[in-house]
Amino acid sequence: MSLPLITPQQAKARVAEGARLIDIRDTDEYAREHISGAESVPLATLPGGLNARAGEILLFHCQSGARTSGNADRLAQAASPAQAFVVEGGIQGWKQAGLLTVENKSQPLPLMRQVQIAAGLLILCGVVLGYSVSSGFFLLSGFVGAGLLFAGVTGFCGMARLLKVMPWNRRTS
Repeated sequence: MSLPLITPQQAKARVAEGARLIDIRDTDEYAREHISGAESVPLATLPGGLNARAGEILLFHCQSGARTSGNADRLAQAASPAQAFVVEGGIQGWKQAGLLTVENKSQPLPLMRQVQIAAGLLILCGVVLGYSVSSGFFLLSGFVGAGLLFAGVTGFCGMARLLKVMPWNRRTS
């Protein structure tokens, strides 16, 4: 099942008429940037936690539209008995349409972006040091690659767990 798409401009008009705008991204993504008036209901908490009522209109969005499109069945189930739509392009589409967001740069980058930055940096360092210092440094790139493979297969990311407890990831109000 797929939910009908709605443009960001149509979504803004619907919100002004009383529709609920639901942000399904993780709480750290929401804390960093969100659409004013959007409710944070992370995808992991669905189908519970939404309390949809008949006659309501729910507008789901994520970062780019990929998570909402890929989880349309789950969102439709969570929205029942309300009428549900997906905001085309997510928050990126919202901004491309010239609509404003609330941004809090004092909040840390989303955890998965931190993992991508750290993994990329470690792999790059391993390659550069492997060519310039000692071929043993190539093992660093291999170790990080194996960790990413393990994270993808099992769903457990040790690097994300480690980064989550770093001082810069402490929530600020």
